[in-house]
Amino acid sequence: MAERARATPLAGLKVLEFSHTVMGPTAGLILAEMGADVVKVEPAPKGDHTRGLGGFGAGFFAAFNRNKRSLAVDLKRAEGQAVIHRLVPTADVVLENYGPGTMERLGCGYEQLAPLNPRLVYLALKGYLAGPYEHRPALDEVVQFQTGLAFMTGPIGQPLRAGASVIDIMGAMFGIIAVQAALRERDSTGKGQRVSSALFESAAFLMSTHMAGMTATGLEARPMPARRGAWAIYEVFKTAGDGQLFIGVTSDQQWSRFVEEFGLQELAADPRLATNVMRLAERAWLIPALQQVLAAFPQDEVARRCERANVSWAPVGQPGDLFTDEHLLATGGLVDVFISRFGGGDGKVAGLPALPVEFGSDHRRPGLTRQPPRIGEHNCEILGEAGFSSAEIATLAQSGVTAAADRS
Repeated sequence: MAERARATPLAGLKVLEFSHTVMGPTAGLILAEMGADVVKVEPAPKGDHTRGLGGFGAGFFAAFNRNKRSLAVDLKRAEGQAVIHRLVPTADVVLENYGPGTMERLGCGYEQLAPLNPRLVYLALKGYLAGPYEHRPALDEVVQFQTGLAFMTGPIGQPLRAGASVIDIMGAMFGIIAVQAALRERDSTGKGQRVSSALFESAAFLMSTHMAGMTATGLEARPMPARRGAWAIYEVFKTAGDGQLFIGVTSDQQWSRFVEEFGLQELAADPRLATNVMRLAERAWLIPALQQVLAAFPQDEVARRCERANVSWAPVGQPGDLFTDEHLLATGGLVDVFISRFGGGDGKVAGLPALPVEFGSDHRRPGLTRQPPRIGEHNCEILGEAGFSSAEIATLAQSGVTAAADRS
């Protein structure tokens, strides 16, 4: 694939990110990927605790912290807070996802920073927006259970969290939408403001269709494995050789093409199957009948016929399949990220999904300019840009107010 120019629509935007785990780092990543200068402010001396996670969280830091610079500062000390206060006047955005009251205790809450820069847009990413729950700690998984998302995902009686940190990521996206709106408003007023998004409200937003459906039908929402489907053919089918394909036939025109492609003249002529609504009523026998037909074909053949019929289909994939996905590889959809278990020199490069947007008729995509940083990797660079002298920078390091990983 020919090299494309990188899309950097937010070039010139300066961001200070105080974050950990997924929600805050994702918000910073979105801004950084689109060209903003994002400084990840990490607690000295150990840095973002996400660097040391294991299990499910082992890839968090590498996945969400590329294209950023690292400044490691001890904000529990007045000298560390003073460092940040000297950076704020030239910043456009501060974003944070620490627990309620944490930034205020560290001298970096909105009310403390806004007087230093009236144009500052301050994004607070929290568990809950203002209200009775606002002081509670929250996690992605907590709000999935609280709002009914886990109930809707698992089988009846077995609530199950989604298989990715969907609420952390979506909450970050809503936060960036609010930031962009506040920056647009700043263009006309000259003033910044505090904006916020939260896990609970983001998860609740996902329940909108279920809540509306309950109101429209008078029926309780069922978990997805037992849902009342809107489309008759919307199913995982087995194929010969233990293959599996999801197939969705979502219109009467698609049904006509589908049955013709598979030579199902009897089904095409069956008056009970004339419309999608009528087919829904016949699912008890129709789905097993289709399953019997499809099970006789190899998976590749079923895929080819679905493609010719122009119906929606997909293999039942796994995350590892994306490393070699032909579409992602052909379109710049993967960026080569250096993944280190603890943010050091030991690691390897792997293709991770790029930000899922493109710009212009030439399909420019955001890309990679910096690998995930080591702890405090850019201390001297960032402080120098802010007007700190070499002597001041050295004193901060010697006194432990700033810290940096061993570069050997």
